[in-house]
Amino acid sequence: MTIFTDHFSALAPDYDVVLSDVWGVVHNGVAAFPEACDALTRFREAGGVVVLITNAPRPNGVVATQVAHFGAPRSIYDAIVSSGDVTRNEIGNRPGQSIFHIGPKRDLAIFEGLGVTFAPVERADYVVCSGLFNEETETPDHYRDLLGQMLSRGLFMVCGNPDVVVERGEQLLYCAGAIADLYARLGGEVLYAGKPYAPIYDLALKLAQDARGRHVARKRVLAIGDSVRTDFKGAASYGIDCLFVTAGIHSAEFGGRDDPDPDAVERVLIAAGGKPRAIARKLKW
Repeated sequence: MTIFTDHFSALAPDYDVVLSDVWGVVHNGVAAFPEACDALTRFREAGGVVVLITNAPRPNGVVATQVAHFGAPRSIYDAIVSSGDVTRNEIGNRPGQSIFHIGPKRDLAIFEGLGVTFAPVERADYVVCSGLFNEETETPDHYRDLLGQMLSRGLFMVCGNPDVVVERGEQLLYCAGAIADLYARLGGEVLYAGKPYAPIYDLALKLAQDARGRHVARKRVLAIGDSVRTDFKGAASYGIDCLFVTAGIHSAEFGGRDDPDPDAVERVLIAAGGKPRAIARKLKW
């Protein structure tokens, strides 16, 4: 049965571990949400473990710095796992192969310490896409010619951020997932290194169990997120419960941030493959 609630405290006793999305739940790309930070802190103070699980295409240490920059306190998490971490693992599995990178320069930290060789698309062995070169001015359609070149060479793509869009303040910006989806529709081969796919959840659960010091059953793990495609589907596929936050990237579909239509939310989620454990406007204790 789906619960509609504005208070995470009503669910918290049922769980030992929370895997919380970051962008859209903890912050909006501009500032942290104080109530969400308070909720995660209180969960940890009661003995729970929180792992921030994000499709950010950068290593977890960079994510930690960014989260702090937006004003979130260190008390909200025990560990962080990112799609950047999974991407780095995949790069490590391809030693000696050259990379064509699609994405902004700020994502270059994903390659640090791996000894990679970069090459133009005409000579690269495979592609790592971490985002658009300029998400402020570009859309996936700007990449059709480039993707055609990649397809003609049969290049494999690692998508370092499966998100299609992300919020920055009140603005929605395209992410690497939008380019990867277009490449896949054109016939290209893509590995998505993040939610909703199992490798990032495997790593997150391992970190949670390390922090807790013992095995944690999946029925005692709760995912929190605002994306149907990544957070909700990822939790459902992995066999863990989900608290779905409506005041995120889908808020317009649900009737707005402040007064969503519960029936509309449930219809969208059922169409996506199931029911969440609970639905809330935002994460709040």
